[in-house]
Amino acid sequence: MNRLTPNDSKLSLDVLLPIGESVPMMIQPYQLYVERIDAAKNMARFYAMQISVSLFGETCLTRRWGRIGTSGQMMIHHFGREEEAVRLFLDLTRQKRARGYRPRAIAQRPLS
Repeated sequence: MNRLTPNDSKLSLDVLLPIGESVPMMIQPYQLYVERIDAAKNMARFYAMQISVSLFGETCLTRRWGRIGTSGQMMIHHFGREEEAVRLFLDLTRQKRARGYRPRAIAQRPLS
């Protein structure tokens, strides 16, 4: 905040929270990355989701999807409560699993 010039408003972005109050934090981190690959159909897709808290204290569900190797598309949903975001996260996870999306297979190296 620039204190050299007079304020044109009595509102400030520097809000002080009373002792004992805090910015809402997530109870548990939610992240998902799954892929659907079918060489016969030339299909190589990814789907990623993450629940986070925005700078304004809103719970956000960020979804990304597209062809593997591209940045794909992105959509952000804003929620007032974390439970609502988790409900959508779990519904979308079930839908993607039903459509054949699976966690990325990790290639194992032979021990030598």
